[in-house]
Amino acid sequence: MTAAFLVDSYPALLLLLGSILIVAKFAGKPLQYALRGLKPVLFLALFAVIMNLFSVSGTPLTEHGILSHISREGIDLALKMVLRLLLLASVASLLTFTTTPLSLTDGLERLMKPLNRIKVPVHEIAMMISIALRFIPAILKEADRIIKAQASRSADLAGGNALQRARNFMPIILPLFAGAFRRGDDLATAMEARCYRGNRGRTSMRPPGFSLADLTSAAVMVVFLTTLMLVEHARF
Repeated sequence: MTAAFLVDSYPALLLLLGSILIVAKFAGKPLQYALRGLKPVLFLALFAVIMNLFSVSGTPLTEHGILSHISREGIDLALKMVLRLLLLASVASLLTFTTTPLSLTDGLERLMKPLNRIKVPVHEIAMMISIALRFIPAILKEADRIIKAQASRSADLAGGNALQRARNFMPIILPLFAGAFRRGDDLATAMEARCYRGNRGRTSMRPPGFSLADLTSAAVMVVFLTTLMLVEHARF
């Protein structure tokens, strides 16, 4: 994700995109799953293209018509912005496909462990992220159930203007928030009943360790980033 913003040339961006596709292939990620993961950013990508096309000044494409408001620099910036958005969405989708939420939070906690020396509650932050990740599927399922219940009562959720549609969703939002607060309260009660007291004296059932596979992955990443920087600064 960081590399997507470190490079600015088309060969480097395409090399980064190709490497992600290769990793996804080795990870056994289905193409349909990958395309489904890109849907949330399509509207954002379209908005970014429109904004860059008409807001970036530079050499106009033509001297007449609407194309006179579009510059070559705007097209260049719009294409690179779309590539970066697709890269970010692809990497995020690949990460969640190959790594469990528990592994993500364990790794994040271990990475931020030095911050304990300056009294940063690293374990509590990691626990919050873990709980949030676990709550997302439950909340989505609850929202789908409420929407179907409202539809069975002939509720018109898509009719009217934007303000009316927002009001139509109030019978969905209110019980959804109430259910989320109820789940959070039940979880807090369950954690207190099991004597959860944060990170004091707490151990891990599967403590993460640095294995040969991790060392190999780190070495491959260093070589790849070096190659990416060489491609970025090369003249084609």
